[in-house]
Amino acid sequence: MAEVKLVNIKKVYPYISGEEKKKNKKKSADEPEKKKVNLQITDEGVVAVQQFSLDIKDKEFIVLVGPSGCGKSTTLRMVAGLEEISGGELIIDGKVMNDVAPKDRDIAMVFQNYALYPHMTVYDNMAFSLKLRHTPKDEIDRKVREAAEILDITQYLERKPKALSGGQRQRVAIGRAIVRAPKVMLMDEPLSNLDAKLRNEMRAEIIKLRQRIDTTFIYVTHDQTEAMTLGDRIVIMRDGYIQQIGTPQEVFNHPSNLFVAGFIGMPVMNFFDAELKREGDKFFVELGGVKVELAPEKEERLLKNNVQSQPITLGVRPEHTDVAEQGVASTVEVAEMMGSSVHLHLNANGKDVIVIVPTIDMKGSYKQGDTVHFSFKGNVAHVFSKETDKNLEY
Repeated sequence: MAEVKLVNIKKVYPYISGEEKKKNKKKSADEPEKKKVNLQITDEGVVAVQQFSLDIKDKEFIVLVGPSGCGKSTTLRMVAGLEEISGGELIIDGKVMNDVAPKDRDIAMVFQNYALYPHMTVYDNMAFSLKLRHTPKDEIDRKVREAAEILDITQYLERKPKALSGGQRQRVAIGRAIVRAPKVMLMDEPLSNLDAKLRNEMRAEIIKLRQRIDTTFIYVTHDQTEAMTLGDRIVIMRDGYIQQIGTPQEVFNHPSNLFVAGFIGMPVMNFFDAELKREGDKFFVELGGVKVELAPEKEERLLKNNVQSQPITLGVRPEHTDVAEQGVASTVEVAEMMGSSVHLHLNANGKDVIVIVPTIDMKGSYKQGDTVHFSFKGNVAHVFSKETDKNLEY
């Protein structure tokens, strides 16, 4: 069993004292300076993570996703024991782990930069942690070769890392982690150094891997495609706070706020200044002279929240926006041919809009300067408060 609970976890980096600042000035001039972005400044110091609570089930694959500086890697490092926890509790299998040394947490971590020993062969890299535990030689050999078979790197066991490609090195790093059969596998942006083709291949390999080993995964990425394809649930973070937790489909279909709506989905969601009109128990959105009634399930949620007529930010995904005979008038600025579809970049009253048109539905070509009309259905419209940015349905 490997249930993980993070209860109101907080991470604060204290202010640096005058003496420490002097020490830092003695660093070599060529050493890059680390910068923290999007972090809250308080009297205690710089807050990197705040009010982070999450229950992770046994064998669940959780993905932490968000922009750079949102606190996702810091959270992962607190689980690993590489960062001290400033507040809250980390519980693994019912035991509080705040003050437990990393080596005693029964976790394994795969880093972004592989972190392989260059002077060791692939075999010795994978066997290293088992040798430190004084595991019998025959058991080490069995575990290393089993992991190599799973990851299809048996033929590279006698090579050194410099003789491997990026994708092969990452497989070795993953193999080194899984030979230990950890309760929790932590992965910190393991695919970010790979090219697009290799990333796609390695994503598929990680999906296969989690089906073959019995462990809990916590995976950090800034790539929403990885989050959507890998995670049982995804945790979207911003500025140290959790914005939404849900399955990939839940956060795509029901974003809790404007940030989540704009972060999840590619191309990004179209946003408009619009009006929400309540007429009895019915709700309509008005945009550019077009009035669309919302779907019954959306109306039911808005009624439950007693939402009234008001100015809103309307969100509609490009794949849910249609070119129509009648609708909001716009001008074509760019038509991108993507093979199975065309991405139309439109200008509607100074607002950039993207519409995805399947090529099978096209009746002709689109040229710069063409006038087209777009519309949308009431079941795909998302209504956000102008004041709070929250989805008015939830």
